Amino acid sequence: MKGAQGIENPAFVPCSPDTSRRLSSSSPSQVQVSAASSDAQGAEPRPQEEPKSPEAPPASAEPPGPPSLSEFEEGPCGWRNFHPRCLQRCNTPRGFLLHYCLLALTQGIVVNGLVNISISTIEKRYEMKSSLTGLISSSYDISFCVLSLFVSFIGERGHKPRWLAFASFMIGLGALVFSLPQFFSGQYHLGSIFEDTCLTARNSTSCTSSTSSLSNYLYVFILGQLLLGMGGTPLYTLGTAFIDDSSPTHTSSLYIGIGYSMSILGPAIGYVLGGQLLTMYIDVAMGLSTDITEDDPRWLGAWWIGFLICWLFAWSLIIPFSCFPKHLPGTAKIQAEKISQTHQNKSSSSQHTDENFGKSFKDFPAALKNLMRNTVFMCLVLSTSSEALVTTGFATFLPKFIENQFGLTSSFAATLGGAVLIPGAALGQILGGVIVSKFKMTCKNTMRFALASSGVALMLSFVFIYAKCENRPFAGVSESYNGTGELGNLSAPCNANCNCLRSYYYPLCGGDGVQYFSPCFAGCLNTVSKSKPKLYYNCSCTEKKTEMPLTAEGLSFEAKAGKCETQCTNLPIFLGVFFITVVFTFMAGTPITVSILRCVNQRQRSLALGIQFMLLRLLGTIPGPIIFGVTIDSTCILWDINECGIKGACWLYNNIKMAHMLVAISVTCKIITIFFNGLAVFLYKPPPSGTDVLFQNQNAVVVEHVSKAEDEG
Repeated sequence: MKGAQGIENPAFVPCSPDTSRRLSSSSPSQVQVSAASSDAQGAEPRPQEEPKSPEAPPASAEPPGPPSLSEFEEGPCGWRNFHPRCLQRCNTPRGFLLHYCLLALTQGIVVNGLVNISISTIEKRYEMKSSLTGLISSSYDISFCVLSLFVSFIGERGHKPRWLAFASFMIGLGALVFSLPQFFSGQYHLGSIFEDTCLTARNSTSCTSSTSSLSNYLYVFILGQLLLGMGGTPLYTLGTAFIDDSSPTHTSSLYIGIGYSMSILGPAIGYVLGGQLLTMYIDVAMGLSTDITEDDPRWLGAWWIGFLICWLFAWSLIIPFSCFPKHLPGTAKIQAEKISQTHQNKSSSSQHTDENFGKSFKDFPAALKNLMRNTVFMCLVLSTSSEALVTTGFATFLPKFIENQFGLTSSFAATLGGAVLIPGAALGQILGGVIVSKFKMTCKNTMRFALASSGVALMLSFVFIYAKCENRPFAGVSESYNGTGELGNLSAPCNANCNCLRSYYYPLCGGDGVQYFSPCFAGCLNTVSKSKPKLYYNCSCTEKKTEMPLTAEGLSFEAKAGKCETQCTNLPIFLGVFFITVVFTFMAGTPITVSILRCVNQRQRSLALGIQFMLLRLLGTIPGPIIFGVTIDSTCILWDINECGIKGACWLYNNIKMAHMLVAISVTCKIITIFFNGLAVFLYKPPPSGTDVLFQNQNAVVVEHVSKAEDEG
């Protein structure tokens, strides 16, 4: 920023008379505010009393109108002296919102879409444990937490559109780096196929531990995620604040809702794009192909192509963001028409008033302390953090819940989960912004609306109890092998000579309606591999019936691949009610963000968003999946135990217990959300009704409708 002088450009001149005329025709109290703070308008005013710097000019030294233009450095769209007329059509809040949405969409596609859907492929290709790939997923949040406070504080007075150009560069660079291991790890070599049927001559596997140099690419993936976190930080802090700067009070809530909904739609597009790319062979760039199909466990898809596409798209947004001015035309007028709704607490009268406060990093601790003492702001942040914990937990484990409760395949369960979560979350964000904008809600009414939405979501959360379904009979776990064997032991006399591996889980449904761990544990000797699903015969562990069941094609079988069909018919009702729950949950998201922007000092909105997103990740998105994972694991009744005796993933859960545990977590988090939201409504104190405070001058001095106000401070 260029101090108090701003940028001198002829393009700014037309805005000056209009602002001057508007201020000169304002109400008496508004003119008093401008006059009382005119010595600070040329720079950037602070609350409490006027600065006592000897260089400060007298209050009447400058007219009230033009100085606002030096504070809000408006200008044309372009670079230096190059300002094409065609670009000026984009030099509006809607033009900026369009590019903001594109970048938010790209970020969502990469971080929450492509990364998540590629994790399992990366595990297999680079021989990594799940704990290591979990570190990859967490690296983005770690980077965001570390940088959010500093970026939001430094960027508040900087050129926010250029910060978003930097964000575009980092998001593109992160996507590029994340894809690099594909080009340096060489060709993928297929292993030998595994025979899943009962083989008496199967070679026994010994407990061996081996390390591969491929796992060293872990650090490249982590670097890519850290770079993506660096790009996401200014996007959601400075970008949101810039939209609020450039839009009228009640329009900004709509724009913020639209922007946030794009970040939610991003993962949906990422899952669809990534899923389609995984149907292509991993080494397609080398011109290689293979005879195996996607059903073969050795198949690996081209996970890396989506990252290259997003790299190019993100970098294509660098130029558009770099051409936006520091402030869009009309920002000074919009800011002058806004009325402050900052929460009036004890510290609001003792805030720093130095016009240069915030320009130096030495002011960072004081600015941070000032926001932490804003009780309403902290309540809203804790409210969103609690909500983030439960939403990220469900985003991670809802497919697992659907898969186990209703006996579906993991891919179909993930599709249903995404079809409910993504549209519901996006619709909720947009509806929240539309309602706040339509009814022109004040800060307190906005918080009340968010409180009501969370209350409805709490009532609907009990749908998980209704969705609970009994477990199907499972041989060796809840059902014996035709009266032989022991519960808790997958081995029985009927499969004792098959040399089965517990590390190979391939569920099988017998003709007797009992589910088996694998064809080997069912004692099956023969299979028809060309049929879909695969059919098995000569199974020594399944109950023999005089009439074997038939497939849809009329083929008889003793067992077929896949889980047994559930008798639970509540899936459509569950999905419908849960969709409504998601809508009401996210309907409170935009109002809470708008309330945070309103209840804090204007100069600290970016820092407030930085604090919000930091705590949201520290208390919500980072521990959320961990808490959900530990809770769901506590309901496990069949673990994967390899030849070394090491416990791995869970194969089977207690459905009833899982439903009850998820209801307990969901209700607890939503009660915490409602408590802090209600406390924020109770504690919020708007500026006195007899006070008229201009939003752009709220840092100068609060002036009442009396003429003596000019002598205050």
